[in-house]
Amino acid sequence: MPPDGDFPGHIDVPVMSAPVLGRTTQHSAAWETISTRKITDREAILARWPDWHLKKQVPDSALDVSSLPVSGLTPREREIVHHDATSLVEALRERRYTAVEVTRAFCHVATIAQGLTNCLTEVFFGEALERATELDRHMQETGKPVGPLHGLPVSIKDHILVKGRDTASGYAEWAYRTVSDRDAVAVAILRKAGAVLYVKTANPQTLLALETNNNIYGRTLNPFNRKLTPGGSSGGEGALISVHGSPLGIGTDIGGSIRIPAAHMGLYGLKGSVARMPHAGLLGSHDGMDAITGALGPIATSARDLALFCRVMLQYRPWLLEPPLIEMPWRQDVVDGVDIPNQLCIAILWDDGVVAPHPPILDALKRAKDALLAAGHEVITWEPVGHQEAWDLILKLYFLDGGAEYRETLAHDPPVPQIEWMMSQVPNDGAPFSVAEIFRLNLAREAFRAKILQHWNSTEARTRTGRPVDAVLSPVAPTLAPPHDTTRWWGYTSYWNLMDYSAAVFPVGRLDADEYRARDVSADIVLPSDSRNPTEEFIRAQWAPQTYHNAAVSLQLIGRRLNEERVLGMLRKVEDALHSSH
Repeated sequence: MPPDGDFPGHIDVPVMSAPVLGRTTQHSAAWETISTRKITDREAILARWPDWHLKKQVPDSALDVSSLPVSGLTPREREIVHHDATSLVEALRERRYTAVEVTRAFCHVATIAQGLTNCLTEVFFGEALERATELDRHMQETGKPVGPLHGLPVSIKDHILVKGRDTASGYAEWAYRTVSDRDAVAVAILRKAGAVLYVKTANPQTLLALETNNNIYGRTLNPFNRKLTPGGSSGGEGALISVHGSPLGIGTDIGGSIRIPAAHMGLYGLKGSVARMPHAGLLGSHDGMDAITGALGPIATSARDLALFCRVMLQYRPWLLEPPLIEMPWRQDVVDGVDIPNQLCIAILWDDGVVAPHPPILDALKRAKDALLAAGHEVITWEPVGHQEAWDLILKLYFLDGGAEYRETLAHDPPVPQIEWMMSQVPNDGAPFSVAEIFRLNLAREAFRAKILQHWNSTEARTRTGRPVDAVLSPVAPTLAPPHDTTRWWGYTSYWNLMDYSAAVFPVGRLDADEYRARDVSADIVLPSDSRNPTEEFIRAQWAPQTYHNAAVSLQLIGRRLNEERVLGMLRKVEDALHSSH
């Protein structure tokens, strides 16, 4: 790409498909051999920068390693990596930092983060530093930045195409066979905007998991408590960003895969509606399936960085490159408060009727309610409708082929525990749905969406303003970041994928098990005395404060379809209320 960031003539819309491997060829090597080779390659690249490694080995028994990645930085480097993306691009634009020193600082932290959490897949620091040098030269010669993200390092989830980089997507079967010849649309826009790409990050085998583990690189750990998961499927992003190894990352979400890692790592994440953000150029199973579709979006350390990402993506008019996208420019004025009511009406979902949240999550909802009321906002209870029905339906939409493609791709790549559990959920006795059955499932999906839309609209009868609620405030999951291989209920996130509603996750605290005392929420929610189903029984039995020590506590704000700006605008008011209450 030229130094000014322009696309050379045109941009090819990526159409790379999953490799046809098991159908026609024998696998050339065992997954163990592929894993060894991949890890060796990664470590050889990281070894080129010995000064960026910790000087002492950290024992596996060390649980909270979150402070170590920045421990060896100079004061200036530490200052750099503690900026959010918005303030960092401003500092770069004002020439307070060079692109090279910013890139070096984040590469340094990313190197240590990898050693502690196993969050990286592809590493290309050399290319990143060359790009940063080009950007600095351009700034020196012209006095102008290349674009709105000039010099900003951005990390990319593994299954998103980056030209010249492997896209194994968590499958050992695909490693070394999926080197991309082009960028995903979002990645091409990042380059045009002046961003510096330097790493790709871990996602789980199959991508259909809310933890991050695969047979290529192994398990990704939560740096705040390494006995816990960082979430998935964008778990590498969450782990890296949470320890200041990246100021901004791209994830994807078809059931919670942006929101769960953001929640578990104490970060901000945005799942927009389908067709709002560019999505072309992702590699994974079920290419071409559109009964339920994922969304690409940001994970960051501030809410304003979510808006920055969206603003930049839509500034470059991606609908001219990707036909399914809606021509809908970003409205920053809405994020800044235009058309956002001064007094919001928020509905709180305390319990989805399937799995009640653990006490710290109920506490967070109670604190949010009290803060919103104190700030003059109205709060009502969101009555849950059809959460088990929604899960049963979305499972069918995930597995229209009865799981056949997953089983085929995993023929030489044994399923890791979370995928083994997920494959045990395959409906229809593992048989594919017929065309007629798929038609009926699509009708069921639309009927469910219509029912919940009417339910939302009907809240106008329960509000003082006479208008429907502005947003729903909800748990992100029934637990904080759980122990590895124990995630069991997706319903607090996948429900909103089925609805295709916009949702943002934001942090509200961190659990100190030694000091924790549950709040009384009995006036707000009557919890069941007995477990209502085996999933709730399993999750209820997990609760013990020490299990979740140092885990982040986060909540989710949900708006209507294509209301990304309104969600972020309302989130400002919610956070203002929470901050004023302390």
